[in-house]
Amino acid sequence: MQITTFLMFEGQAEEAMKFYMSIFDNSEIVNISRYGAEGPGPVGTVQHAAFTLNGQEFMCIDSFVNHEFTFTPSISLYVTCDTEEQIDLVFGKLAENGNVLMPLGAYPFSEKFGWVADRFGVTWQLTLAHK
Repeated sequence: MQITTFLMFEGQAEEAMKFYMSIFDNSEIVNISRYGAEGPGPVGTVQHAAFTLNGQEFMCIDSFVNHEFTFTPSISLYVTCDTEEQIDLVFGKLAENGNVLMPLGAYPFSEKFGWVADRFGVTWQLTLAHK
């Protein structure tokens, strides 16, 4: 059995994948299929894609249906960073044109932690690994 995180975008799946891959090492698009002239989505948008971030596999699509919902902070991607430099860099990039839910700082549960919704609405919780 395998469990894979699945992200649904509306026309920004490829942009999001490339953005995430620019932040995390050991990342790549594993496969991608696009809508053609026959639809049902706009030509060239992502019908289905698999990609990795630091070796972890994700899937995504561009939904051709406009939904009344988007991503919510009630579920987020949790990243444990090895160094302070790493957490500062990743948090800064994800926060660009996004929304900081909890600024980077010391909290009772973590020496350094931050929570951010990126420009696509995906939320990320970042923590510094315990030493």
